Amino acid sequence: MILPPLPAIASFQSVFQFFEKGGPFMYLLLLCSVVSVAVIVLRGLALRRALVVPAFIEREIEAIEPGAAATAAVRLARVVESDTSALGRIVQVGLRHLSWPKSENIEAVQTRAQHEIVRLESGLFVLEVIVGIAPLLGLLGAVSGLVTVFASFGSDAHAQDPRGIANGISEALSTTIVGLAIAIPSLIAYSYFSRKIEIMAAEMESLTADLLAKCYYQRAPAADAPRRPAREPQPEREASPYAPAPARLEIPPPALGVRPTQEGSL
Repeated sequence: MILPPLPAIASFQSVFQFFEKGGPFMYLLLLCSVVSVAVIVLRGLALRRALVVPAFIEREIEAIEPGAAATAAVRLARVVESDTSALGRIVQVGLRHLSWPKSENIEAVQTRAQHEIVRLESGLFVLEVIVGIAPLLGLLGAVSGLVTVFASFGSDAHAQDPRGIANGISEALSTTIVGLAIAIPSLIAYSYFSRKIEIMAAEMESLTADLLAKCYYQRAPAADAPRRPAREPQPEREASPYAPAPARLEIPPPALGVRPTQEGSL
């Protein structure tokens, strides 16, 4: 049996003592660190570009010509049929509703895109919570340790040793160090993943807009307008025998023997 070297055992014991002296808040901080590492690893694997915006779907969309969009759309539908990426699911919605007007199809694609963004952002709120509570837990542990230290030294008048007070304060501040050490990497990971999702969302929006523009290229603008039901012809109304006859304007004839006067005559 091979025993580990003594320096490794000593360092492990020192780390264990460091966490043990931190008090109960140190265990909460240790739990936060484990959760933060797990979320960072899982999100890092899930937000790979090849799983969100596959390169082969991007190439297929860019290769579509506006004049031959019908056959290219059928080929693209076969490509994305079994694809589980975010871009693949958005393209499936757009191709499935090509018989709809363009404005309604765009609304359906935008709804699906918002759903996919929410799926990509799942888990990031955990990092956001850890960024907020880890420093507060460290500060709470430090304050609790300081209260305990000063209470123990104040109860015994003969135990006013400055070294003991300094050791107690250093042990109390250990939770603050651990809290900041957890919050800083979590904040960096949260900012990185949020920015990465923004970039990929912009790329997916650009690709889907290009795809729909090519698919609706040869359609008339009137075909894209929402359909309205045709008005039914109204039956002609029959004249009622009791309705009054329209009034006629009668001009009386000029009086006999009277000549019209000319303008300017005296």
